[in-house]
Amino acid sequence: MQNALITNSLEQSYSYTEYRNHVTHLLLDGLSTGDTQSEELTNYSSLNEVRMNRLDKTIQLTPEVIERLNAIQRKYVFLVLSEGWCGDAAQLLPVMEKMASATDKLELRIVLRDENSELMDGFLTNGGRAIPKLILVAAEDNTVMGNWGPRPAGATKLVKDAKAKDGVVTQETKTELQKWYLKDKGISTMEEITDLLESAEKQ
Repeated sequence: MQNALITNSLEQSYSYTEYRNHVTHLLLDGLSTGDTQSEELTNYSSLNEVRMNRLDKTIQLTPEVIERLNAIQRKYVFLVLSEGWCGDAAQLLPVMEKMASATDKLELRIVLRDENSELMDGFLTNGGRAIPKLILVAAEDNTVMGNWGPRPAGATKLVKDAKAKDGVVTQETKTELQKWYLKDKGISTMEEITDLLESAEKQ
């Protein structure tokens, strides 16, 4: 059942460029992706456009990660659930794209969360539909080999600690989270996803 769902999701998925173009075209009409439309979400989408344009130019894989990616033997697909308004997705998708572009063993495909609720509900985080969620799929037969997300461990701890202190994610916490991503330069994400790939290789 899961393989059929994965196959169906992949058939309607976007490449990274297609996803970026889709979000951009919606913004021209004052819209964001997703079932809910609001000025706030559209503003987040616009901010994420700028953020991703910058990250596309600045994110660099470390020599160690490149070496580890080159050692991968099987072919995999990063099937990622996302939405244009999601700040974490804007930080992480450019890293995933750089990784997928570094080897012919990886391909990045993106689907929208609200259009793929059945898939999303199979990969909840603490009972919630948190994104981005990367599903690692074996390219040969669309078997799920693992998943990752919605944030690297350091960012997850930052948000968890802030929630424990304030009860909610405040604007101050969101600002601190963006600073964390800026300082980290995508390194935690690329290392954690490479760990996931290496784990899949042993299965």
